[in-house]
Amino acid sequence: MMAGSGSGSAVAGGLARHIPVLGRPAVEFLDVLAGGIYIDATFGAGGLSRAILAAADCRVIGIDRDQSAIAQGADLVEVSQGRLVLVEDRFSNLDGVARGCGHEAVDGVVLDLGVSSMQLDEATRGFSFRLDGPLDMRMGGAGPSAADVVALAPERDLAAIIATLGDERHARAVARAIVAARSIAPIETTRALADIVGRVVHARPGKIHPATRTFQALRIFVNEELAELAAALTAAETVLRPGGRLVVIAFHSLEDRIAKTFLAARGRRPAFSRHLPEPTHTAPTFRILTGRPVTADDAEIAANPRARSAKLRAAERTDAQPAGETAADLLPRLPSLADEVSGARR
Repeated sequence: MMAGSGSGSAVAGGLARHIPVLGRPAVEFLDVLAGGIYIDATFGAGGLSRAILAAADCRVIGIDRDQSAIAQGADLVEVSQGRLVLVEDRFSNLDGVARGCGHEAVDGVVLDLGVSSMQLDEATRGFSFRLDGPLDMRMGGAGPSAADVVALAPERDLAAIIATLGDERHARAVARAIVAARSIAPIETTRALADIVGRVVHARPGKIHPATRTFQALRIFVNEELAELAAALTAAETVLRPGGRLVVIAFHSLEDRIAKTFLAARGRRPAFSRHLPEPTHTAPTFRILTGRPVTADDAEIAANPRARSAKLRAAERTDAQPAGETAADLLPRLPSLADEVSGARR
């Protein structure tokens, strides 16, 4: 845990200014209040935490599983004068982190999903095909790396991962190419994998890089991002006080679908049937604030093309008891490659 000292409302220094995608509407939907406690569950480069701290004399708990993000946030912690605490942890444990910081309930939670520009720009992290580096992709440094997955996963499972998490039409061809290449030499770098994918997914003018979808799929799988999101949504439902706000910014259709489905289910009264057991909860736990997702305007997309795929959804916690149900049923069915990789390594 990292915390500054003193008190006050100025937040001038810290990390180089990072402008988060849809940052302004995110803070507006949080409805930041003086004295409130807010969780930035995906701290990253600190852009949202900075904006929340600037909106009112509140306190922020920043969470990130990436140790380097926590370390680079040290200056922002210092200039926040005791209003920002950083915790190295998974955002699926945000309710536990809040309790560990002495808060049984909080006033807002924001989830800014996906990989940060800071991670993409560091070649040694292995997230980007633009920079040659080790094929790692782990946000927290633990568990199987992307290199482990491409080295040990069966072809069928690789195809399922790439098709489901990357939305790649050529997933089977990519998986075949990976298996063929690894039989000759280990695939240990981002450039090596990008070259393999590029042989079966051909570049088209004006379109995304051929390896984009494969890299995205491996990153999401290696970091268990969808399972993390499902658990984080349930944790937010548990820790938000009545009137507290939840904001989710997604860049991937599967992430957005999970958030949308969760909020839709928690935002309506369950149907009753005399032929079925009574539902475990009888009142909506959220009031939906965004009938349609908020998207970036032309100016933001021009300044940051990554904003094109961003969708923001927001909801307000009601005073109903938490549903007590996990959101795991919202996840796509995929092979448990983490088990297969660890088993193959043994």
